[in-house]
Amino acid sequence: MSYLSLFITFFTIGLFTIGGGLASLPLLYEAVVDSGMISRNLFVDMLAISQSTPGPIGINMSTFAGYQISGIPGGFVATLGMVTPSLIIIVLIAAWFTSFSSHPLVQDVMGGIRPAALGLIASAAWFIFREALFVPGGELRVSLPALGLFIVLGTAYKLKPATPAIYILAGGILGIFIF
Repeated sequence: MSYLSLFITFFTIGLFTIGGGLASLPLLYEAVVDSGMISRNLFVDMLAISQSTPGPIGINMSTFAGYQISGIPGGFVATLGMVTPSLIIIVLIAAWFTSFSSHPLVQDVMGGIRPAALGLIASAAWFIFREALFVPGGELRVSLPALGLFIVLGTAYKLKPATPAIYILAGGILGIFIF
């Protein structure tokens, strides 16, 4: 894939992702898994790593996908493509939004965007749920060690809330020993 094609692919994803990084997952999946550039298993691994590393999940996923497709330059180009639409939109909004934010048409557009963003986020949540619990044929798979780790860390968080980074780090370290 050429760098221009990679940029355009991720620019399009960035342009139509409203609602945060999780909302970008269905579009990313379609662009890189359905097209055959990245396997389904690698996508799931990328998702786990992107959620565990600092930064927005959509940007992390784009960087990782671009790297997998075309190495370091691909990671840079994919990331640039993903953030460029947001940068352009933010600059335009900052320049003109206060003068027309109360216009009924703008209010109607924002009212339509909210449910669309919610739908994309719900789709991403369903994807994560499905990948965590079911094999591709639809058979339920629950790893008892993973379930135990989930229960232990979830209970620890409820008993002693702390920054999620501590529990992510603990899960990673325990995962090295358990899996």
